[in-house]
Amino acid sequence: MNLLLQNRITLGQSSLGNDGRIVPNSLKLVFRFFLCFFCLIATANAEVTGFCSNCHTMHNSQDNAAMAILGGEEGTTPNAFLTRGSCLGCHAMGNANKIESLGTNEVPQVMHTDASGDLAGGNFAYILGMKGSGASDAKGHNVIDFENDDVILDGPPGGIKQFAHDSDLNVNDSNLTCAGTNGCHGYRYAGKGSGVSALSGAHHGNVDGKCDTASEVADSYRFLLGVKGLENQTDKWQNKSLTSHNEYFGQPSPQRLGCNGGDLSCHGSNGIRPPSNTISEFCATCHGNFHTLATDTSDGIGSGISPFIRHPTDYTLPDTGEYAGYTSYSTEAPIARTVVPDTASGDVSPGSDVVMCLSCHAAHATDYPDMLRWDYNNMVAGDAGASAGTGCFVCHTTKDD
Repeated sequence: MNLLLQNRITLGQSSLGNDGRIVPNSLKLVFRFFLCFFCLIATANAEVTGFCSNCHTMHNSQDNAAMAILGGEEGTTPNAFLTRGSCLGCHAMGNANKIESLGTNEVPQVMHTDASGDLAGGNFAYILGMKGSGASDAKGHNVIDFENDDVILDGPPGGIKQFAHDSDLNVNDSNLTCAGTNGCHGYRYAGKGSGVSALSGAHHGNVDGKCDTASEVADSYRFLLGVKGLENQTDKWQNKSLTSHNEYFGQPSPQRLGCNGGDLSCHGSNGIRPPSNTISEFCATCHGNFHTLATDTSDGIGSGISPFIRHPTDYTLPDTGEYAGYTSYSTEAPIARTVVPDTASGDVSPGSDVVMCLSCHAAHATDYPDMLRWDYNNMVAGDAGASAGTGCFVCHTTKDD
């Protein structure tokens, strides 16, 4: 609108256009308005831009050579939606960079050997032994996309104890994938299949930055349907410092999840989704007995009042005792906010901010068992040595004294 005000256009006047014809200034006003309007639309979201050929191939052939080869994938078979790579082909190239360039686009990598660190979600390279202290199924989610069969677990631990949610009947080591029906990203149990099919339209409709609607995959945090949050725009995809990190959405107290009367159901519009839009409830759609309140069929974390039988999540960090000492944001043990903020903050407010699943775990994989963010075996109570102020002691600030 500043452009319109600066030109001080008066309706009813006319001027010569570039081709010599008289153009009413009222039409110029309308034209400039729509020009500004569409420019705003074009810059409001961070949809994929650039040459279509960066990501798509029309016939998987150019000069008699296959084009579906991103990430070193075999190029003989075309991909759905004419993409040049699958999820792994684009996001798990296995190179030495945690962020790869694809034409004019930057592409976050979930499997890499970058010595400078990992993205906020972790790195599947630890499971495969490409990075870190050695290969181990226990270091992360064993998705079948990497052809890495989990020899330890058949199904997700901590499932809600009803309708086979606590077994390997629904999600198991032979069908857990990155996206889709039995995955995390995209539409789940919504009849849209797996892989790229479950993300249809998400990249081109992506809402980058503040995701506080979460009604579709495109406007959900990291394409996790129904999850709200703030995606870091300073150092994209990274939790890097006090003021450069993602912000996660949580709630003051956990809910009862299940399909019985009185429980919140994960079966919502567009398939499976967290009913309260939090990242912890999203994890709970598979691991509900670990993270939610006790129900008629599951004991959960207990009643919601200390003492707990499992570590609480979606639970307000107390503002008393040792917990009151956590006031400066830690990227090693991040907290969630009860309102999605506009910008990342380095401050923590005990009594308001929230403990979540990602306070202790990374989403993909880490170099530690159970995809913990730190080595649990090094957390020694009463030890003011190297572990002081780290890991568990970020919240439990007096336990390392």
